[in-house]
Parts: sequence; C-alpha cells; structure tokens
Amino acid sequence: MSKRDYYEVLGVERSVTEVELKKSFRRLAMKYHPDRCPDDPAAQDKFKEAKEAYEVLADPQKRAMYNQHGHAAFEGGMGGRGGGAGFGDMGDIFGDIFGDIFGGGGGGRQRRGADLRYMMELDLEEAVFGVEKTIEVPTQVNCHHCNGSGSEDGKVVQCKTCQGHGRVRMQNGIFSIQQACPHCGGNGQVIEKPCRQCRGEGRLEETRSLSVRIPAGVDNGDRIRLSGQGEAGPAGAPAGDLYVEMRVREHKIFQREGNDLYCEVPIRFSQAALGVELPVPTLEGEVPINIPAETQTGQQFRLRGRGVKSVRNGRAGDLICRVVVETPVRLTKAQRELLEQLEATFDGGAADKHMPRAKTWVDGVKQFWSRVTS
Repeated sequence: MSKRDYYEVLGVERSVTEVELKKSFRRLAMKYHPDRCPDDPAAQDKFKEAKEAYEVLADPQKRAMYNQHGHAAFEGGMGGRGGGAGFGDMGDIFGDIFGDIFGGGGGGRQRRGADLRYMMELDLEEAVFGVEKTIEVPTQVNCHHCNGSGSEDGKVVQCKTCQGHGRVRMQNGIFSIQQACPHCGGNGQVIEKPCRQCRGEGRLEETRSLSVRIPAGVDNGDRIRLSGQGEAGPAGAPAGDLYVEMRVREHKIFQREGNDLYCEVPIRFSQAALGVELPVPTLEGEVPINIPAETQTGQQFRLRGRGVKSVRNGRAGDLICRVVVETPVRLTKAQRELLEQLEATFDGGAADKHMPRAKTWVDGVKQFWSRVTS
C-alpha cells in the first residue's frame, strides 16, 4: 500500500510553520498514543505514521528533500542518516514535545522558594505620611548548620540513577519519554550524608524580624514586594519574595476615598442659620472654614490640596467637609423659653417663608394623598 502524503498525515498545509507542525503532531500523538490505545492496532499504526511524517517535516533538510522528491527521497539510500524516515531515537523527537506533559525537564534545575504574603495594618496617619515598621514573619530559612545545602559535610555526589542528568528515559513499547529522575528529583545530585539539623532539607522553620519602609500615600490593597524575603528554596535554591499588603484602619474623623478625604462638621442650627467661621482639622493642622448663613445639612465644602498625596505621582487630593446641623439636647429652661419664642414667630405663613424645603415637602404630601384618595 502506498504511503500517504506526510502533510496530509499531519493535517497541515505545505506552508506550515515549525510551531504549527509541532502543535499538530502533538495532538495526533496524544490521540493515538499506545498507552491510551493499547488494544487498538489501527491507532498504533496511525501513531507510527504521524511520527514518521513529523520526523521528516521537522528536519529542514529532510523537508526540502521531501518537497522535491516525495517519498522517493528516502528510498534506496537517499534518506541520509539512518537511510530513511524510519523511527530512529524516539526520545529525541518526543523529549521537547511531551516533556511538560509527562514530567520531563532539564537536570539540575532548582525550584525557587515559595512567595509569602503579610497583612500589615496601619493607622490612617501612617498610611498618609509613611512609616517604618518591624514585622515578624514565620518562614523557612536556609539551615545555618549546612548553609542550605542539606549536606552535613557540604558534599553532594552525582546521582547514579540518571548519571547527573536529572532525567531518566522511560520505555513503553515503541514509545519513549523522558521524566525527572525519581531518585534525585531532577537535581542530578544526591546527598550521601544529610545534615543532622535539617535532615537533608536545607531549610528550617524560623520567625524572622524584618524592617519595612512604608512609603507615604499607600492605601488599602497596595502591596510592597520584598525580593528574596520569602521562603528559602530547597537545597540552596533562590528564595521567593515577600509581599506586604496594606490594610488601613478606620479613622475617627476622616474617611478616605482614593486621595480625597471626607469629614463631617457638626454645627448648631443657630450657626447654620446665621453663618459662622470654624476651624476644621486637616492632615497638617487646623484651617478656618467659612460656613455662610442659611447652610443646610449635607452641604459640602471642598478644601483643595488638603487630602492625601498619591504614592504614585505625588499629587494631593482634596478634603471635603460635610456640614451636619445638630439638634441641641439637654436644654436649660432659659434656652427652651428662647426657642419657644422663636417658634412662635413661625406661626401662620411665616413658616413658608423661612422653611422652603418644609413647605415643598408638605405640598408634595398633599398632592400624594390627593391622588391616592381620588
């Protein structure tokens, strides 16, 4: 039976790129892999066919010969190495394609230590102006006795299982793959005499004290990365990073939204009616604010540049003061009499003149009941 066109076998065009070619072969190889289809001879034949096609088309020289002469290029000794497409060393082909799937990888690669996260609580003033704090971080550090090597005498030897390569080749019928050496874990080296302190781990549990400088202007959710301050890596591998995340406590006076600050300014109703100048707190001390006559509850006054300076660009936000007219309590007899005299002046139509919002509300209620009862 004549062979199918290699491009047809892999389901690609003749202009296929190397990346697309490998992707197509991976899909077919996984589908017809003998381990997945142990009792399907047809699937195994398709696997062999796909492997043969890929071996030719993945080699630029063989592909050029195939494009020019077709299958005849690999018959009668024209095929170069091995005399044809053949099957050669299957590990050479599948090493980079299935390494990430079946656990393959380069020998001697060190795993970086884990990253850590620390939640730091700050007062608003600390977040606004910046602060330096000492934190306690429980983590894994390099063993002081063996300097992180895990070896009592500081010596490591070549792994006899993988001969120092960190990888071993597994054969399953005609299919060969590479995976991390189970004896040395892919490091290519082993410890003959483990450290008596860390028992060969190279790491110990320890709580470290770190000084952290918090820049001015940070807010909830902001993070600072301290490189290399995370967990130590195994067997002397590089340490991970420490991420310090900010959480700002609630403040008794200010509420923060972005770089703006908000605060409430309680005033007496007489001050709201007559107007008043009051000192209000800011991050840099008190400043006067003029509240005009007839100010109502909820009215806001903006003090530009009195907010928080951004940690990113240094621009300052604003301070927004919200007026709250407070009803007096625990009145004296004289105060109550004065208020009664004032209230008497609102009898008749005077209330409509002096209390426009109240009149609007009463009119609205009347219209509502009129619609409901009609």
